[in-house]
Amino acid sequence: MAQDEVQNITENENSKNLVKSAGLIVIVILLSKIAGFLRDVIVAKYYGASVVSDAYFYAYQIPALAIVILGGMGGPFHSATVSVFSKLIKNFKIKPNNEQKKLFNTFETFSLLIFGSIALLCFFFPHQVMKIIISQADDNLLHLASYHLKIMSPVILIGAFLGLYYGILVTYSKFLLPNIAPSMLSFGVIITLLFSKGNDDTGFYLALGTTIGAILQLLAQTPVVLKLGYCFKPCFEFFHNKNFNDILELLLPAFLSSTIGQIGIYVDIFFASGLAEGQWSAYGYANRIFQFPVGLMLSALLVPLFPLFSRLVAQKKFDEVRHYFNKGVGSLIFAGTFLMIFIFISRTDLISLALERGAFDHKAVMMVSNILFIISLSIIPYMFRDSITRIYYSFNDSKTPFLIAIGSILLKIIFNSIFTKPFGINGIAISTVLITTINATLLAFLIRKRISLAYKKFLKQVIKIIFSALIAFVVGFGFNYLFDGMIGNIFEINFILKIIKTAIVFFLTLGVYILFSYIFKVEYLADVKEKLIAKFIKKKELN
Repeated sequence: MAQDEVQNITENENSKNLVKSAGLIVIVILLSKIAGFLRDVIVAKYYGASVVSDAYFYAYQIPALAIVILGGMGGPFHSATVSVFSKLIKNFKIKPNNEQKKLFNTFETFSLLIFGSIALLCFFFPHQVMKIIISQADDNLLHLASYHLKIMSPVILIGAFLGLYYGILVTYSKFLLPNIAPSMLSFGVIITLLFSKGNDDTGFYLALGTTIGAILQLLAQTPVVLKLGYCFKPCFEFFHNKNFNDILELLLPAFLSSTIGQIGIYVDIFFASGLAEGQWSAYGYANRIFQFPVGLMLSALLVPLFPLFSRLVAQKKFDEVRHYFNKGVGSLIFAGTFLMIFIFISRTDLISLALERGAFDHKAVMMVSNILFIISLSIIPYMFRDSITRIYYSFNDSKTPFLIAIGSILLKIIFNSIFTKPFGINGIAISTVLITTINATLLAFLIRKRISLAYKKFLKQVIKIIFSALIAFVVGFGFNYLFDGMIGNIFEINFILKIIKTAIVFFLTLGVYILFSYIFKVEYLADVKEKLIAKFIKKKELN
């Protein structure tokens, strides 16, 4: 068989596996996101946008650093594990050898020392830790935030296990569990709050539910990791293990880069802690609504793509790296652009339908709506930034993203200083959009030192997508405006009418978007069409 034919077969198999994995991950992540959505609905109902919710969201940023940013999916511990183990393991169908087990145990011991130290610090000195982060807060807010942090300190220790476990599971192409496990955190909060029945004016049950959820998340993954053949035994060979040194070379800059990113949030907290009650909670709700669809799309594509990038780079198949990157990012931007215009049009109705009940009133709805509008402007650069960062990691280059992140922190301080005073919490949202755009632009420019990603063809497609989106936005916004004008004059729009209006806007805007994408010959639409036709034909043949 000719070499070109073999390469085409391999490429087709990779495409099929990628699509299959992405489709399965979409379903699993969707279920996890729904669990997170239900958590937010219950939290909003019981606590609204108040001093208690502010205290919780301020305190949660430290456990989040461990369980989401560092130890979570896409974090440096997960990324370093995938990058090194995917190259080290030659046969994924057999149990790990002694070399692989020793690397696992060395890395886990190292992680426990780091996360354990932070957990102890937060348990014994929560007031001092929170005083540094929210120095502008009043005594009541500071006391509540310290109380929440102490309760949630065990979550930090759990993060030491999750990063490595996520990485091992993804390396063995077990994508389902790593993506569904985070829903355990949401279930822990939901169950605990329902048990409390709203009898909580300090946020105790909210913090306790977070800790319980993190424990459930760890318990969900441990049996599968053990079944793969990895069992933790302390190992302190930090200086005599070449494979561990390879992990450190990737991990330390990525660790610092992720920490720098979290420092950006702490910068936001510093400026927000002096604002009116509930504004930081509103920012948190808006950000999680933003992350619901964006995180779903990114995880569905990047979880299976990252190990593929690492293997292709190791094999020096740079044409295939370009192919999968441009195809993947193009599809993300195609979907993300529609999402952005739909949020612009229907965000207030969506927030009202989802959260406006109990302690979450119309004032809170409008605060969240304004913030969501601003941060949605960052959808395209956000998706591009997270995608291209995986290319850097595949080349074992985490230093470049780290240096850019350092510069971003300095800009964040400057932008927050400029925008927070005149615009309040919306100023922090404006700053975030600017930083994300600058970060993505620099990463796109500097990757040329490693690989050419053929931007010219890609940008032509993006321009077509933007024109299609603008037309769809005008149509959708016009209908939304006319609907409110006609129905609003008769009687106040109720729950059912909001659902009907939002559904019509969605399908009308989507239809116009697809129509003009077809007219402008956006190639990502053609890809979707071909896949749907192929799937239909296959089903017809089976029948």
